[in-house]
Amino acid sequence: MGLFNFFTQEIAIDLGTANTLIIHNDKVVVDEPSIVAFDRTTNKVIAIGRQAMQMEGKTHDNIRTVRPLKDGVIADFNAAEHMIRGMIKMINPGKGWFFPSLRMVICIPSGITEVEKRAVRDSAEIAGAKEVYLIHEPMAAAVGIGIDVEEPMGNMIIDIGGGTTEIAVIALSGIVCDQSIRVAGDNFDSDIVQYIRRQHNIMIGDRTAEKIKIEVGAALPELADPPADFAVQGRDLMTGVPKQIMVSYTEIAHCLDKSISKIEEAILKALEITPPELSADIYQTGIYLTGGGALLRGLDKRVASKTKLPVHVAEDPLRAVVRGTGTALKNIGNFKFLMQ
Repeated sequence: MGLFNFFTQEIAIDLGTANTLIIHNDKVVVDEPSIVAFDRTTNKVIAIGRQAMQMEGKTHDNIRTVRPLKDGVIADFNAAEHMIRGMIKMINPGKGWFFPSLRMVICIPSGITEVEKRAVRDSAEIAGAKEVYLIHEPMAAAVGIGIDVEEPMGNMIIDIGGGTTEIAVIALSGIVCDQSIRVAGDNFDSDIVQYIRRQHNIMIGDRTAEKIKIEVGAALPELADPPADFAVQGRDLMTGVPKQIMVSYTEIAHCLDKSISKIEEAILKALEITPPELSADIYQTGIYLTGGGALLRGLDKRVASKTKLPVHVAEDPLRAVVRGTGTALKNIGNFKFLMQ
């Protein structure tokens, strides 16, 4: 068994719509945007991750950038397999000839269909995995925050990622009730693009929208420590000339309002279908927010005022899921909720 271990590399992957993270030997070794750039004529991969991200929206006819995942599931099978393979190569660059067999734990959204689950498993196997285990994202997030999921105690996790928002109530190492909606970070970006086009008559790209969301994004129009206004450059639709405007956080709070309301509705719906005993637990433990969306200013306060429950934002919410997946990797034998 010792020799076998020497040839097996264990990795935990968080395949996200926006970012893919890989843990190897308890360290986050890869943290890259989920995007691949192809050469159109030869169909070869030009760049993966951050490099491809810088090309997005700025390419000529011969380069196409692809986001292999949409709404948390694989939309482009071929690109996903290239991306997984490329990111695994980033772990140990230089070792060309010796490619160890891989054991992977990958997290998937809880509202995923069998076909989509199969796509994740197949693309991992084509990328070189011998054993593939799957874990539901809210479960991984709960483990990553440090909740003891095996206890008979209800905990509510909200994971707002790039493509999906996962809301789950977890007890006894299983998901009791869950709501998975496809309103998340990407929707916030497109809301911002449309708002700035409507309100200021300026066309901006998705990357700029994401920058606005990070710099001045907010869920409430009044914040205790407001961020400074942000300068946005784009194309003026009246004249067709590049132009700059200043955007404040109150504007962004208004334009994200509809999408955030959808998330709130899903949270209330999940609370409605929770068994009463677990509802009692949640009243005491509160709600945990993870994922990139948890970093939106004032979101915790907004959810707290809507549900009247205490809301905790996990520390380093972007990496909570991958940390949990890494923990699951170490305890493959003990964790019953890993799917083979």
